[in-house]
Amino acid sequence: MASRTEQGEEGQKPLRKGMLEKRRAITSGARTVFGREGYTRASIDAIAAEAGVSTRTIYNHFGDKEGLFRAVLLESAASVTEAAEALFERHLRKVRDIDEDLLDLARDWAGQGAAHPGHFAVVRQIIPEGGRLPADVLEEWQRIGPRASQEALGRWLLELGRQGLITVDETNARKAARHFAFLVGGMVTAESYFGALPLTAETVDELVREGVGIFLRLYGVRGAAGGGGER
Repeated sequence: MASRTEQGEEGQKPLRKGMLEKRRAITSGARTVFGREGYTRASIDAIAAEAGVSTRTIYNHFGDKEGLFRAVLLESAASVTEAAEALFERHLRKVRDIDEDLLDLARDWAGQGAAHPGHFAVVRQIIPEGGRLPADVLEEWQRIGPRASQEALGRWLLELGRQGLITVDETNARKAARHFAFLVGGMVTAESYFGALPLTAETVDELVREGVGIFLRLYGVRGAAGGGGER
């Protein structure tokens, strides 16, 4: 999906094809450099070389390095959130076996780092550099990235609770989503150091099964088929 910036602000014409392609080249190059060097060490010269454009072109499109970092982080965060929402719908719209369907979702969700390596390379750099990054950019990233994904998951978990498949209602849906995100994505992220250390498929599957098993012990329906335990 094109970003609002790519489509043009309200009342303005969309970017011309050539400008749009150049902008995409810049954000792609910047994502690579920010992911490799971090925000502080990354230079506009290095980004321009990676993107195959002049530094002046970057300044014309984004104003400065902070503006470029904001665009790169927020646009890719929105794409990752959109992909996560598609996963939730695919796996949870029609649940046949709550244990297996949550496990299938968790496996796909744990693979998002491999599906969006550029984005998660930039996120990995945020951890040591958080104190030196623009606070409003980090807050916006949280809002449209991790929090938006968890809110979407919470809505799906609430629907499963209404169907009697898990013990989730309006009072704990957000907490349940946070727990699922931590137990599934968080465990894989921690073990892989935010994707820096490749994990074997067997290790990922073990972590995912463990996370889903713990989640179902917290929110599973007692006496339901499958028992809500590890499988």
